[in-house]
Amino acid sequence: MTSQPTLTKAENGPGDPGESHSGLHAGLKNRHLSMIAIGGVIGAGLFVGSSSGIATAGPGILLSYALVGTLVVLVMRMLGEMSAANPTSGSFSAHADRALGPWAGFSIGWLYWFFWVVVLAVEATAGAAILESWIPAVPQWGWALIVMVVLTATNLVSVGSYGEFEFWFAGIKVVAIGAFIVVGGLAVFGVLPGVDSDKAGVGNLVDHGGFLPNGPGAILTGVLLVVFSFMGSEIATLAAGESEDPQRAVTKSTNSIIWRIGVFYLGSIFVVVTLLPWNDPAIKEQGSYVAALDSLGIANAGEIMKFIVLTSVLSCLNSGLYTASRMAFSLGERGDAPKAFARTTSRGVPRNAIIASVVFGFVAVFFNYEFPDSVFLFLVNSSGAVALFVWLVICFSQLRMRKIIQAEAPEKLVVRMWLYPYLTWATAGLIVFVLGYMLTDTEHDGRTTVLLSLLVAAIVIAIALVRQRLKGRNAVRTEV
Repeated sequence: MTSQPTLTKAENGPGDPGESHSGLHAGLKNRHLSMIAIGGVIGAGLFVGSSSGIATAGPGILLSYALVGTLVVLVMRMLGEMSAANPTSGSFSAHADRALGPWAGFSIGWLYWFFWVVVLAVEATAGAAILESWIPAVPQWGWALIVMVVLTATNLVSVGSYGEFEFWFAGIKVVAIGAFIVVGGLAVFGVLPGVDSDKAGVGNLVDHGGFLPNGPGAILTGVLLVVFSFMGSEIATLAAGESEDPQRAVTKSTNSIIWRIGVFYLGSIFVVVTLLPWNDPAIKEQGSYVAALDSLGIANAGEIMKFIVLTSVLSCLNSGLYTASRMAFSLGERGDAPKAFARTTSRGVPRNAIIASVVFGFVAVFFNYEFPDSVFLFLVNSSGAVALFVWLVICFSQLRMRKIIQAEAPEKLVVRMWLYPYLTWATAGLIVFVLGYMLTDTEHDGRTTVLLSLLVAAIVIAIALVRQRLKGRNAVRTEV
């Protein structure tokens, strides 16, 4: 049986910074979990990457987002079923460990950790570029260093500190997108006072070459461009392990993901493609959201969006470091990583896991500045398909875990996957199809991303199988 992290109530007073084996603390409040769940589906990629998707698929990008959104809802339903029955900071890695075998938990856990530490470097660089544009006296690498150090310190203090920062970061994102949808929606229907946008209208969905100006195939290409902006939806299930009522937190985040994706992704993209024609040059030149704000005559639209993107970047960094460290902690507890990763401070902080994750993040930032077109490009591409690998492992884990839960504790099935097992198999098939389609994509580096990600995954799985075999041999010798 998979080992579970020790969870204790957070201390209120100052704690001894020395290490202990007290385990993680239940330091996240309900409002933290609610905002982490909402903010987890709003990545910086939504603001930055949507313009290329719109340019590729036109208004049909809405179908691309709807398709990926449906995929995420189904995967999160499966993960919610397993996590509500067995909340743990290892989330899907711990579930895979028990359902599919130690090799699966080891492999997907380390791949997921690798994905997030590379994301740390990507987001730190993106945030540094924005900050340097405001205060050029500090070089870009200096800003990247400052951002990483500040958020590392935040995570080292306590899980409550992480939760508080993420509450405000995610809150700004939610308010910003909510305001954008309301203001943009009023302009589209011509009822926004003081604004006369001659380009806005629902007619933009069909008036410029039709709803699918580049053909139905562009929907799938759009899927490849937007799928990675959804990574982070699963963070709430990891964070729930450090809340006072994990089962309730998982159930709530799982049940609410449909409206979160519908409002924040489909709602905001609908506003963009109705405020402006999909082929308006401003979308590609300025970015979709900046161009949409500019079309309304809102002053300093670019700077406003820079601030929102910076907030999203900091949120992603904050959560990325938290997520990577908790996965490392879980791997350490299960013996799949150095045992030092499973040690916590008296405040319940896995300090060694955090430091190890951020050190690799710093190294990746260095590679980004020194070898951007070789080493760093390899890191980015080789981790790019990990999101799809994680979703696929969740599917196969749920197929097995449902039977285990039903046999051992059926009362824990408070969240159930719809139409099990048929919809689970259909979801897995769709993920495999997307991966296969990526192999045909040479224009947007889809083939390179899949092949390099598969190479890294094959290496990690080989290590896992060798470790498992060696452990088996050692166990036999011990018995003899």
